[in-house]
Amino acid sequence: MVRKAVASTISNGGYLQGSVNTRLSSLGGKEPPGQEKVVLKRKISLLRGISIIIGTIIGAGIFISPKGVLQNTGSVGLSLVVWTVCGVLSLFGALSYAELGTTIRKSGGHYTYILEVFGPLPAFVRVWVELLIIRPAATAVISLAFGRYILEPFFIQCEIPELAVKLITAVGITVVMVLNGMSVSWSARIQIFLTFCKLTAILIIIVPGVMQLIKGQTQHFKDAFSGRDASIMGLPLAFYYGMYAYAGWFYLNFVTEEVENPEKTIPLAICISMAVVTIGYVLTNVAYFTTISAEELLLSEAVAVTFSERLLGNFSVAVPIFVALSCFGSMNGGVFAVSRLFYVASREGHLPEILSMIHIRKHTPLPAVIVLHSLTMVMLFSGDLYSLLNFLSFARWLFIGLAVAGLIYLRYKRPDMHRPFKVPLFIPALFSFTCLFMVALSLYSDPFSTGIGFIITLTGVPAYYLFIIWDKKPRWFRRMSGSGSPGSLRRGLQAEPTACCSKRAKLGFFAMSTVTSTAPCVSPHSSWDCFCTSWKRAQPPHWFCIFKRRWTPSRFSSAISRKKVVHAGQSHMVVVEIEAQREISLQDSLGMS
Repeated sequence: MVRKAVASTISNGGYLQGSVNTRLSSLGGKEPPGQEKVVLKRKISLLRGISIIIGTIIGAGIFISPKGVLQNTGSVGLSLVVWTVCGVLSLFGALSYAELGTTIRKSGGHYTYILEVFGPLPAFVRVWVELLIIRPAATAVISLAFGRYILEPFFIQCEIPELAVKLITAVGITVVMVLNGMSVSWSARIQIFLTFCKLTAILIIIVPGVMQLIKGQTQHFKDAFSGRDASIMGLPLAFYYGMYAYAGWFYLNFVTEEVENPEKTIPLAICISMAVVTIGYVLTNVAYFTTISAEELLLSEAVAVTFSERLLGNFSVAVPIFVALSCFGSMNGGVFAVSRLFYVASREGHLPEILSMIHIRKHTPLPAVIVLHSLTMVMLFSGDLYSLLNFLSFARWLFIGLAVAGLIYLRYKRPDMHRPFKVPLFIPALFSFTCLFMVALSLYSDPFSTGIGFIITLTGVPAYYLFIIWDKKPRWFRRMSGSGSPGSLRRGLQAEPTACCSKRAKLGFFAMSTVTSTAPCVSPHSSWDCFCTSWKRAQPPHWFCIFKRRWTPSRFSSAISRKKVVHAGQSHMVVVEIEAQREISLQDSLGMS
């Protein structure tokens, strides 16, 4: 049902991409001649990309309780300014990610960019927290809103039973996971439909609001910048709530390898999506204030319901359905994107090997989807999800800011990189500062919760050294993690050799190098890749043949040496120093000839 994420030949039916070849292609390298690789298919068109971004940004908040901004500004006018500025700042972040996504053409979003620029430790910490807590808890929270609003029309006069909400929620989560595990196309089509429903719901609010303005209903905009609680002291928290409402613009970068013509599609999808969401958010809030006063909005538990009851009459019963569909769209888009994050992290050796497998016919990362489903179910029926998310809300901005700072770093350290899309440097600089401000604000406003979040995040450091760096693991631990032994490795090398070579290579601490002649590497087994590189730190440069199991991470942490099998977590590596014209095989390097 599933295959490892490797670069396979057509003859053995593989459908997946390998970590070595992925790294080469993402940095402008060429594939080894004589090999064809089949990858997660590029099925994300411009329309589907827009639906992913809009669908994950717009959740239930704008319909139910967009009062965090108003509560901390104290005035209608200032709240609208904050909504607009937050939209512009989010656009800056999205544009920075557009450059990163077209420069580093790999899926994974912040994880991939941090890995490429700052190395494996911070990248591992990012995916560690995302896998164990943030993504399962966030999916469970948005799905709980879905379950509650699905049931609301049936419990108008009484309280909705909590168990019923969780059962309906569990069904919704399962449906989303099945969609994402079985078909990329169907998941994307449903996402387009749900995005259309969200935009329709927003238009149902905006159009009557505009009509109210035309009729002269502007009493709530008089003295718009004054109010009983108006103060600039609450502006930082107002910006915090506003930026959180726009979160989701980065999800398309999680699926870069599946985007059609990413150099054009990613920037265009981001610009269109952010313009639509920003205009939609601002006009929706304007529409609310044509009918509802600031005081009434703060007291309302469901602003869209209150608004529709006053202007739309019986049609207000449809609002909970639109909210439920909006939540379902956020769930679907988030699961679609984040399952690729786990797939990429596993491909890099930072998560269990099984998560880098995909369905051989459906071309979906099915194991990653199943694991995410299991963790989400555990979160759904466990403790206080909202506290967990509050503890770790700062982590999102910390790692996003780190990724955008990496863009600035690459501008100075690698100015010659191919950048199909390039933003003015002040844009990533301003957004990095905004992310730093968000982290500092979290620490200032709630030091206890943020402190707990820091502790939870830092557990990724010992986990990294335990699971990734530690070489001398017990045999049972290696067997459970998928690592073999040198003996079993030797016994498996029986297939006919196949020649392979790459023109460019970047691996771990090896520098980028250009091979000017055919590399004399021969791979003796179909489950191994071989390629040639030079180590520029040596004077003169030395050639190395690197034989690498295809399901190993593309980075390795242990020191490598001549004619030595290296254990590095899940990896087996053989590095052999060679003469330029001498053909060498893995059997030679292991003394097996």
